[in-house]
Amino acid sequence: MAGGLLHIDLAALASNWRTLRDNAGGAEASAVVKADAYGTGIEQAVPALHRAGCRTFFVAHVSEAIRVRTVAPDATIYVLNGLFPGTCATYVEHNLRPVLGSFEEIEEWASFCRSQGQKREAAIHVDTGMNRLGLTVEQGLTLKGRNDLKDFETALLMSHFVSAEESDNPLNIRQIDAFNAVRETLPGVRASLANSSGIFLKEKPHFDLVRPGYALYGGNPTPDRDNPMSAVAQLEARIVQLRWVEEDDTVGYNARWLALGRRRIATLSIGYADGYPRSASARGKSGEELLAGQVLVAGRPCPFAGNVSMDLITVDVTDIPDNEIKRGDTVTMIGGALTIDEVGRRAGTIGYEILTSLGRRYARSYTGTQG
Repeated sequence: MAGGLLHIDLAALASNWRTLRDNAGGAEASAVVKADAYGTGIEQAVPALHRAGCRTFFVAHVSEAIRVRTVAPDATIYVLNGLFPGTCATYVEHNLRPVLGSFEEIEEWASFCRSQGQKREAAIHVDTGMNRLGLTVEQGLTLKGRNDLKDFETALLMSHFVSAEESDNPLNIRQIDAFNAVRETLPGVRASLANSSGIFLKEKPHFDLVRPGYALYGGNPTPDRDNPMSAVAQLEARIVQLRWVEEDDTVGYNARWLALGRRRIATLSIGYADGYPRSASARGKSGEELLAGQVLVAGRPCPFAGNVSMDLITVDVTDIPDNEIKRGDTVTMIGGALTIDEVGRRAGTIGYEILTSLGRRYARSYTGTQG
């Protein structure tokens, strides 16, 4: 009865993790499962990754970490978005590790551990160029002399690449050098810098642990080369209605798409309320080459026609023979030639946003549960 059908291949997810592990030069491969495992479902993705051998997971929020803990009781779980004031007890209750990104957070975690008489684990985040979270490099270089680091176990020193997908970006080298400088002040502490794309950099900045996210779910970590990952998510939508529009008719809100000649329009039962971005709308005239959404009908690409609306998308299917399309059929929105990266490109965004926006109204199916 759902308007969209979302298929998740957990065997492909597990295979992608193994591929990333095998490219990590002996470093431990963790898994970033924030944003509901990039839209694929924490409760399904984490057990599949755990069966494959993954034992360390990263999330953004404590609420996500608690969900991971429920399905991976023995896992190491880091919370990337820092330590909110007054939340230390919740971390301890669920055996979670905060990623500390300021002296204030370090002081609060150290004080809590001291008051409990237990040295709990945490990561320390040093900012080497992103300018979002983390200690400055200058602050990082003073860590060795801080007495409050004796009150807890610094289990991981980490930073995050700005542009690892751009393999020749000089910022990559500057970040590696800055991270190494801070790392030398904390000998013996495990270190982590590489995200999905960082794993494939020629400098091999793998350190002790890598943190792949997007690539696990089929995104291409090497945009200048062929994608070494397998597709994980496939999205299909149902055709609600087929109709003909005449020359000079418009389609959709605000009349932004014009038919040049008689065109056949298929209306699909998903829209931006399901996470398919309105930015994929087609605004122009039929037959024009527009950077807009496409679907695959009987394996053939068909362009969007008009604006993506809340619950519906309209598509020009004039070139599809009558015997290959009918009301109730499904068309491919993500899958085959419409990779997650291509769907993002056509919507003027990135595949990350497409994946993490996948809506809850889809009927979901999972295959490869033993993968």
